[in-house]
Amino acid sequence: MAPIDSDDNRTAGEGEELRAGRRKAARYVVPVAVMGVAAATIGLVPALADSGDPDLPKVTAEQLIEKIAKSDVQQMSGTVRINTDLGLPDLGGLESGLMSGMSAGPGAGGDGEGSAADPSAKLTELVSGSHTLRVAVDGPDRQKLSLMENAAEYSLIHNGDDVWGYDSKSNEVYHSTTSGSDGRPEKDVPRKDVPRKDVPEKDVPATPKDFADQALKAVDDTTSVTVGGTAQVAGRDAYRLVVEPKQDGSTVGAITVAVDAETGTPLKFTLTPASGGAAVVDVGFTKVSFAKPDASTFDFTPPEGAKVTKGDESAKAPEHGRPAEGGLAEGLDGLEVVGEGWNAIATFDTGARGGLPTASPDGDLGALGGFLGSFGDQVKGDFGSGTVFKTRLVNALITDDGKVYAGAVTKDALVKAADAAR
Repeated sequence: MAPIDSDDNRTAGEGEELRAGRRKAARYVVPVAVMGVAAATIGLVPALADSGDPDLPKVTAEQLIEKIAKSDVQQMSGTVRINTDLGLPDLGGLESGLMSGMSAGPGAGGDGEGSAADPSAKLTELVSGSHTLRVAVDGPDRQKLSLMENAAEYSLIHNGDDVWGYDSKSNEVYHSTTSGSDGRPEKDVPRKDVPRKDVPEKDVPATPKDFADQALKAVDDTTSVTVGGTAQVAGRDAYRLVVEPKQDGSTVGAITVAVDAETGTPLKFTLTPASGGAAVVDVGFTKVSFAKPDASTFDFTPPEGAKVTKGDESAKAPEHGRPAEGGLAEGLDGLEVVGEGWNAIATFDTGARGGLPTASPDGDLGALGGFLGSFGDQVKGDFGSGTVFKTRLVNALITDDGKVYAGAVTKDALVKAADAAR
């Protein structure tokens, strides 16, 4: 990453160590499942609520990022609260369905195939609303994430070579294995500082560290990074790391990461929009422990009578990190990125002349038409005309000749990008 905006002086060697440390910080992930392009775009920011301002030794932004990078917490457990408010209209759960379709997960299809316990579909629920998660980690080979629901629970367990997903509401089980994909013997246990090649990385951020890693990847010379005081999160003393765009035109106001003063582990992540108001994404521990979880935490046996679906038996199951056939993401083959830093805009051509349809011949908008039409603005420019669909963070311009421009930027920035590409 490029240099941070800071008044502190450092040598070239120190700068190299800092960049190396950031690269290390960006690869610490809890492996779970894929979600698709939407979550990757959303996984940027949070607003911080705290319960005190502890008196801690002063640190610089560079030192705090180094603390995150050097954090080597291998064992922890706790409860995480996720609140996501993109400002989408209330469509009775349709927004989650659309996100599931984007991920092309087999459990998201309407054909009755696949498994309700498939994580590639189930975890898309995290992109909207409020959710409570219980997490446990014991090194690179054992993790558990449980999504708590009303009178139900969804659990994703990685234990050695096995990955289990269990949906108590439907009594369905999803099972896949992680061994053998790189020809390595099972007895070959990876070093703790090297990610396993046969374990899929998680594209759906679920813990404060997941979100913080995504945010730190965006740090470059278009970014200001400062230390914004201290806080107390889940009973732990923490520093606040504040990340802000320097560029005009971004919808991102600021990202605040609460970093545990003792371990360097991110405890809370908050993204506030440039327009003000409540956080778009707010993810934080309400309880946390760095003690070794009990080994039985990661044990799983399918309940009697449960429907068990093997990973390679799922209908149209995608490879980890790749969209399945027929998913909405399939149309993104020509995806390009214009601009840089916080003003980067993704663009592609849908091939749909006349723009996206807003009504059928009988006047029925349908689910997609209603979803888009509820927050679309008509715009014109040198490019022609089109419609801008807005959330509190991500905006998209769909032109009448079928081109799409999307990013965490303002409506004017999208129109300018479309004009420049004319």
